[in-house]
Amino acid sequence: MCVVAAIVEGSTWARGHESLDFFEFGSYGDSPALDGFITFWAAIILFQNLVPISLYISLEIVRTAQAFFIYSDTFMYYEKIDYPCTPKSWNISDDLGQIEYIFSDKTGTLTQNVMEFKKCTVNGTPYGEAYTEALAGMQKRQGIDVEEEGRRAREQIARDRVVMIERIRKMHDNPYLRDDELTFVAPDFLADLGGEGGPAQRAACERFMLALALCHTVITERTPGDPPKIEFKAQSPDEAALVATARDVGFTVMGRSNEGIIIDYLGEEREYTVLNTLEFNSTRKRMSAIMRMPDGKIVLFCKGADSVIYSRLKKGEQPELRRQTAEHLEMFAREGLRTLCIAQRELGEDEYQRWNIDHDLAAAAVQEREERLDAVADTIERELTLIGGTAIEDRLQDGVPDAIQLLAQAGIKLWVLTGDKVETAINIGFSCNLLNNDMELIVLKVDDENMQAAEGALEQELAKFGKSGSDEELKLAKKNHEPPAPTHALVIDGDTLKLVLDARLRQKFLLLCKECKSVLCCRVSPSQKAAVVQMVKGGLEVMTLSIGDGANDVAMIQEADVGVGIAGEEGRQAVMSSDYAIGQFRFLTRLMLVHGRWSYRRLSETIANFFYKNIVWTFALFWYQIYTNMDCSYAFDYSYILLYNLAFTSLAPIFMGILDQDVDDKVSLAVPGLYRRGIERAEWTQLKFWTYMADGLYQSVICYFFTYLVFRPATFNTESGRVISDYKRMGVFIGNPVVVVVNIYILLNTYRWDWFMCLITGISILLIFLWTGAYTSFTDGFTFYGAATQVYGSLSFWAYLLLTVVLCLLPRFASKAFQKIYYPRDVDIIREEIRQGKFDYLKDIDPADFDPVAAAKKAESTSSSELSKPSDGNTAAGMSKKGGKQGQHQHVMSDDMRPMYPPSVAATATTRGGDTNAHSQNGSDGTDYTGHRSSLDRAFPPTYNTNNNNNGGLGAHSTSHPLAPAITAEDLDGPTTMRSSFDRPRPSFDRLRSSMDRTRPSIENSRDFTSAAYLARVESSESRGGLRGGEQGDGQQGERYGGAGASRRRDVSEELR
Repeated sequence: MCVVAAIVEGSTWARGHESLDFFEFGSYGDSPALDGFITFWAAIILFQNLVPISLYISLEIVRTAQAFFIYSDTFMYYEKIDYPCTPKSWNISDDLGQIEYIFSDKTGTLTQNVMEFKKCTVNGTPYGEAYTEALAGMQKRQGIDVEEEGRRAREQIARDRVVMIERIRKMHDNPYLRDDELTFVAPDFLADLGGEGGPAQRAACERFMLALALCHTVITERTPGDPPKIEFKAQSPDEAALVATARDVGFTVMGRSNEGIIIDYLGEEREYTVLNTLEFNSTRKRMSAIMRMPDGKIVLFCKGADSVIYSRLKKGEQPELRRQTAEHLEMFAREGLRTLCIAQRELGEDEYQRWNIDHDLAAAAVQEREERLDAVADTIERELTLIGGTAIEDRLQDGVPDAIQLLAQAGIKLWVLTGDKVETAINIGFSCNLLNNDMELIVLKVDDENMQAAEGALEQELAKFGKSGSDEELKLAKKNHEPPAPTHALVIDGDTLKLVLDARLRQKFLLLCKECKSVLCCRVSPSQKAAVVQMVKGGLEVMTLSIGDGANDVAMIQEADVGVGIAGEEGRQAVMSSDYAIGQFRFLTRLMLVHGRWSYRRLSETIANFFYKNIVWTFALFWYQIYTNMDCSYAFDYSYILLYNLAFTSLAPIFMGILDQDVDDKVSLAVPGLYRRGIERAEWTQLKFWTYMADGLYQSVICYFFTYLVFRPATFNTESGRVISDYKRMGVFIGNPVVVVVNIYILLNTYRWDWFMCLITGISILLIFLWTGAYTSFTDGFTFYGAATQVYGSLSFWAYLLLTVVLCLLPRFASKAFQKIYYPRDVDIIREEIRQGKFDYLKDIDPADFDPVAAAKKAESTSSSELSKPSDGNTAAGMSKKGGKQGQHQHVMSDDMRPMYPPSVAATATTRGGDTNAHSQNGSDGTDYTGHRSSLDRAFPPTYNTNNNNNGGLGAHSTSHPLAPAITAEDLDGPTTMRSSFDRPRPSFDRLRSSMDRTRPSIENSRDFTSAAYLARVESSESRGGLRGGEQGDGQQGERYGGAGASRRRDVSEELR
């Protein structure tokens, strides 16, 4: 436009011998070329509105308001820590509406990072009752009535809780026990602690709890009162849970003296001298405490991962106890609990003194101090005697399974990048609806860093989908935003991930992941997390979001297009590095599906309408230049030019960007599929842009040339004889219709026509009439004086105004009507259904409690924390109402018919990954495999049959329910004469034990799972005497405590620190 103006103006001055020579007194330039050059820059100023500079300011206003609305959304406020959703970056709210891939950490992000002690095994006897989220999630997937199962479990645990508290008070009136904080529900443990199981079992129970009370580094906080309250501050929540459980059953850590720890031992205060504390680190995966007992003996207590402890047990001792404990730990893991082993060793005085000299020398070393301390500790943490094991639950955050399911329905792909072990990540995937039993798990695990083996594995898996990893396939993948079929999920460990992220294999790995519904990357370092995010973001050219809660998540948060930090238990490093900070993972659904979708659609419309309105205005000026030899004179009064973007047409698009809603927040969550237009980026396309530009061009032609045609044949003399055909009055004829058309056009593009939006549109239209009337009433308007009365007093103006508005808006109105009637979009259909009342049921639902998944399926997940507390009979009764199928189990596919990927038929682990906590001193190796066929109904507890049989463990005299087999003594491989403490029914243990035998053979040889068979292989491998039978220690590592095999691969967990 500017070049055309310069050429026309320069050539006009160059022609000569025209009226221009007589009526113009020269030009600014001395030559036609210079005149054209000057005209070019004058046109730049005249047509500057074509590039809407005001758009930048308007978008900042819109985004600021959107960020304020996000911050003010009370439904994303986490009351527990008084934390709202906090935008750190205020100008990327529209990016939240275009996210296709989410990369999430596990511990503290999907889980609460709050540990609850649930079960234990002592001297070969299991204790504890729990109905975990993992088990409930598995039962729901298998069609079991979870509400009924939860009611039964709640009633059972409530009864056991009452009995246990009574027994605690009877044995020892523990003033530090808080009934509502008790998580370890095991009346039989109190019975054995009281001597019912015999003196040996009583001594073992006391020793076990004493080990928990002594082997730690917690700090005691005592709150005065009657009774006083004791709380424990630990570097890791699982360590605090262990010490708190010891306190609840009567072994209370009162505090520390100058040399030791003071223990309230069942009402008797005792002091134990702390000689040494061998703390946890990422290499050792265990911790130990060397204590001098009141009787003068020196005892080393050690707690760590089962693989670590078993490899350091004294060779040839406790064979039956080790086998039973390993089986119990395996079954605990099946319920999604994090397992931990407890062991001890008595030291001689001379042996300890010699070792202590070496320890003091290592502690005083200036160089390689940590390595020397680890080496010295390793020499004494051997020849251990097994005491028992613990099982701790790290519960999922509230609403995580439903949130993940909702995101999946929206077409968003969720990848979990965690430092946990493979089986731990798989279990958590099942519990949070990321995986299901119908998926085939693709487990990529390449040993010895063999690049050729990794490439072969990728090509083999790609061949299943008919792909080869070519560039053409990558181009197609970039254009395909459809979610993959829920038939496959991919699991990969850190060592293999390092190989496939190589430039030679990255494309094939990316295309394989593109075909999988879910991807879990395990044992990955922070740098690998960032590399995975970068691979997807750059390779597929999609919008990505990373969410985490710890310092090890900062790299991937900063790499993604949008970073979200969770204010959790591991500090605020992730929050400080993020674009948005939330209190719980479930708030992510509202942040994206509601605010993100709204923001993206609003800004798309706002930008398009801003360009449109400036096209109308600028081209109306351009058409005027045709009749002025492109001399860049104005068609309007200059005040119109100043106020057009400032007042006349700015309010409507700004408030559209702030307030417009196609559907409300409840419908946005109830119909997550509406989010897919953002993934496909369908709201802002080149077609849409040029359509709006064409609209603006067409309307500018109507607004200018209709005025021209009106003025061309007429004289326009008023009654007073004054003419109104000067350019400023002609500018009123052009400018007023433009403002009216633009504001009504924006209103047509607005979905929500409420009183406020209509008011803003009306005010914007009236402003130009009011300004024209006021400004032209004073002589300060110079030649514009009196224009309002002269133009507005002309009937031709109003007739022209009506005709212009109708003809300008008719194409847009007709096209919208045609599109909505014959080619409706998803949102058009939903809006029509809203008008028909199909979503009226949402009006009575509080958005704070709104669960679209539960509303659709009439089901809700069961929280283990609720089950571990006393239940309300009325509430339980109310939850049991489920028409027709109450108390019945639907038939599910047997294990024999399922694909045998060990964890793929498992209940899910709600465990936390210790490698993500840099300050932890104890934890679990995450032996969380929970691959049981189904959980037997609590209403049909198994019976014990002492008769020998060979029917696979099923007794001849079973209960009335066909799925409730009897468990014989032979099933337990225990002695013929069993202790009374073992003969007692244990519903939680028995139903897990009954389903274990069928799945164990398929997983005994799996390196991905620390099963009882695996523990038997590594048993005593690190004790004096070396490895048994020529075996070498397995390389499997724990979440906090891992194996220490002689030939293990390099563990990437050190990078997590």
